[in-house]
Amino acid sequence: MQFWGVTDPGCVRPQNQDTFQMEQLDRNTLLCIVCDGMGGAKSGNVASSLATDVFVQEVRRVWKAGMSQSEIDRMMEGAVKLANFTVYDQGQQFAEFSGMGTTLVAVLVQNMEATIINVGDSRAYGVNQNGIRRLTVDHSLVQVMIDRGDLTPEQAKTYPGKNYITRAIGTESVVQGDLYHLDLERGDCLLLCSDGLSNMLDDQELLFEVVHGVNKQHCCQRLLEIAKNRGAPDNVTSVLVQI
Repeated sequence: MQFWGVTDPGCVRPQNQDTFQMEQLDRNTLLCIVCDGMGGAKSGNVASSLATDVFVQEVRRVWKAGMSQSEIDRMMEGAVKLANFTVYDQGQQFAEFSGMGTTLVAVLVQNMEATIINVGDSRAYGVNQNGIRRLTVDHSLVQVMIDRGDLTPEQAKTYPGKNYITRAIGTESVVQGDLYHLDLERGDCLLLCSDGLSNMLDDQELLFEVVHGVNKQHCCQRLLEIAKNRGAPDNVTSVLVQI
């Protein structure tokens, strides 16, 4: 199992409010997380960093070799709830952090199984020689409108409210993360990213770079360069895991 990640402010924003972390819990177990903060220049950065740190620390505290799938699910859900409480509590205590929040997408890869949890519109994709599949569902206004049939996925790309998310870490006292499970095969890849990347490249472009790129270790940097060549109005973050 190999893994790489990169984050960048992009071409417009002066500060990077995205955060990522990759933590190898043991030889066969990897934890990766991407958070995209919001709520102003200072508080967005605080929210994403705080959520990332708390989530990873809680998983590290609870995780043990040989956990069942139900135990892993409870651990991931508990880490989301603790991250949410911590960010929300800071927003309540300090006026400069009021209203801050962050997206969160995380994956625990253990042997040949992946457990994914998300809140917001940062995404996880599964990629291999057979194609690309988005593994998470965005918690966003445009996703609600797509589900209702009010927008097509193509129309959603340019919809004025496409950046409005319906669920986030830290904006409410309680939040629920969505869990997903994926069986993996040798050579499969997992891609986690903030919307600063997914808004700039479509699925087929992501597929091409991950599968057909010369070096997997340079894939995240190549994706970043494409996004920046197109103007990258938001922070750009990606994490790639190859099984």
